[in-house]
Amino acid sequence: MYTIDNPKNNYKNVVHAFFLSLAITIAEPSTILPLIVEHFSESMVVVGLFVSLLRGGSIVIQLYVAFHAQAYKKVLPYLSKVFFFRWLAWLSIGLSIYFIGDSNKTLTLSLIGIGLFFFSFMAGFGAIYFKELQAKLFSKAYRGKTMANRQIAGSVASIVSGGVAGYVLNNYEAPLNYAYLFMVSSFIMGIGFLIFSTIEEPAKEHIQVKEKKFSHFLHNAKQILVEDKRLVQQIVVIFLSFSYYLSLPFVILHVNNSFTLSGWTLGGFIMMQMLGSIVGSSLLWRKISDYEKMLSLSFLFMLVAFVCAVFADSLYLYGVVFFLFGIGIDGFSISGMNLVIEIAPEHKRPVYTALQTNITSLGLFFPVLGGVLLKMGGSYTFVYLVTIALLTLGFFLSLRLKSLE
Repeated sequence: MYTIDNPKNNYKNVVHAFFLSLAITIAEPSTILPLIVEHFSESMVVVGLFVSLLRGGSIVIQLYVAFHAQAYKKVLPYLSKVFFFRWLAWLSIGLSIYFIGDSNKTLTLSLIGIGLFFFSFMAGFGAIYFKELQAKLFSKAYRGKTMANRQIAGSVASIVSGGVAGYVLNNYEAPLNYAYLFMVSSFIMGIGFLIFSTIEEPAKEHIQVKEKKFSHFLHNAKQILVEDKRLVQQIVVIFLSFSYYLSLPFVILHVNNSFTLSGWTLGGFIMMQMLGSIVGSSLLWRKISDYEKMLSLSFLFMLVAFVCAVFADSLYLYGVVFFLFGIGIDGFSISGMNLVIEIAPEHKRPVYTALQTNITSLGLFFPVLGGVLLKMGGSYTFVYLVTIALLTLGFFLSLRLKSLE
């Protein structure tokens, strides 16, 4: 008989995070990915667009996925298929860089973009199924712990990955070094996907009868937004939490323009960010089950990070910036996922998840706006200040969520 909070499921949940982070850290949007894109294009707008593609492709499909998922008793079989196609997309990026590379930069960049979009697009399916699994497998108190454990395991893996990336980037010429990173990491990613696919999933007791047409589903989803003011308030605040993306991919480019950035230095920044993730998750986030409080604290950490970025004049201070990024980003991730699970009725959970994720994920296109601002002549400091203003607004609105409980 299935038991909630099964330690075996927790183990597989955490191990999956370890291998996934070990793999995708090589395209971390705050460090390596902007440098990869800049190698093939000097346009800041293109850099912002590709960072958005890594995450933003998922938003176009989630409502449709939720339309079908609301009637599924089990979602793991579908998630396993998502894993395979995400792995294939990731591998294709490495192969494109390896076989085409600098011989046709435009074509290589286009193929990288297609790979990133498809990788992200498939995540739109995975996000609905993954959150559904987390809600079914773990109780509220245990869920916070297992998600924090996932973050810690992922951060440890990312530190290892950062060291490996630093070595590869320092010892091999671009763009072959980028190709090696993607190809090797795709196989590591596959291990994590296989392990997670063996999780024991219980059948869902209460399912929603699927509407006959997708248009009817959209109408009902709209009604949820009209009737559930808590969800609307939550969506607004979480959307503003994504405003850190306005500046995130350009911090490393700012550093690269100001200092001599070696592969080892870049790997060091990745390690600092992931160390921040470990410290935040182990000492702070795993001990907080008040997810509104967690969201507010995450805003504060991110605000301090960008204030430091405004005044940063040394690599050491930038190390502090990336350390704070690690704490804040994990806090946003854990709180955002758990907030929607807590307010969603069981039979409507996929719909609530899709609504929140679809709307808030529009914030993943903030990097494009950041690139436009830089192209129009705005300084890095100006973009940081705009980010600080939006994060400040989000912080004060997050404090109001508590009055809605």
